[in-house]
Amino acid sequence: MTTTPEAKGPKAPPSFPPRTPPPQKKPTEAPRPRPTTNAHGVVGVRQLPRMEIRNRRTAGLTFRADRWAAQKAAAQVVARVRAWGYGTFDEPDLAAAVRLLVGAAVTDGGKRVSLHLADQDQRILVVALSHRPGLAPEDDILAELAAVRTVESCGTDTAPDGRRVWALLDAAPEPRRKDGPPAA
Repeated sequence: MTTTPEAKGPKAPPSFPPRTPPPQKKPTEAPRPRPTTNAHGVVGVRQLPRMEIRNRRTAGLTFRADRWAAQKAAAQVVARVRAWGYGTFDEPDLAAAVRLLVGAAVTDGGKRVSLHLADQDQRILVVALSHRPGLAPEDDILAELAAVRTVESCGTDTAPDGRRVWALLDAAPEPRRKDGPPAA
């Protein structure tokens, strides 16, 4: 005579806790640290610290690295600075500086360009990052940026995540002229 499972009656929970598996005999090994490498693949070279902007208004914009990126970036930066309350600043100078910065980052050959903005004391910092590690091409970007009237300072450096090109612009209602004091 065979019995069916239904005939066995209701299933009751066990009166003892479930059995846990035994611990592993050999504990797992922590991952071994990898040696630090820089953008050029050289082991053991100290890398530059990441750029940090603190205690001021900031904005981050990302663009695909194509020939339209510079124009799009210039329009968005001017709109953002206007939204920050800078009513009387030199918009054509800011747009020209942004076009130069983004254009330089696009020529580095990365897939995207990050643009970072910050403001403090009537000055606007604009930083373009190419996201293309390695040596950056030599160009005249700093001379072109310095020729923009409201650019107070500019620079470039190579970081582990690509080349950074930056400019600091005067956004005061009457920008200081490079050739002397402001006009009266």
